[in-house]
Amino acid sequence: MTDTIEEALAEIIFDGDGLVPAIAQQYDSGEILMVAWMNRDALRATLTEGRVCYWSRSRRKLWRKGETSGQVQQLREMRLDCDGDAVLLLVDQHGVACHTGRRNCFFRAWRGGLGWVVVTEPQVDPDTLYPPETRQPGAGG
Repeated sequence: MTDTIEEALAEIIFDGDGLVPAIAQQYDSGEILMVAWMNRDALRATLTEGRVCYWSRSRRKLWRKGETSGQVQQLREMRLDCDGDAVLLLVDQHGVACHTGRRNCFFRAWRGGLGWVVVTEPQVDPDTLYPPETRQPGAGG
């Protein structure tokens, strides 16, 4: 399996920082959950373990989704876009995906003259997911 994973990684085009954007989508509903970044090691870990692992740009380390919050993403399928420079992760999201306590990270909608409007309220208090002393700006877990 290692050879197959290495062959798959060889087809992915990483940016100058060694990263590729990753879109997480709920496998059965099609709901877009979040966008994050993956490096070669995160992709390898995800394909090997079946649990989604990202690269945290703020922490500068691998970040297994749910390691702090318990809100795990299990990989169902990984797809590569036509240019080879973005991946789509079809996942089974356990709990909420967003560090704000919402099901997904896309909770603000542009409403013309009103600007950005919050259209989804948190399902979980973020302080129960991430104690304030462990939180970093813009970083989920």
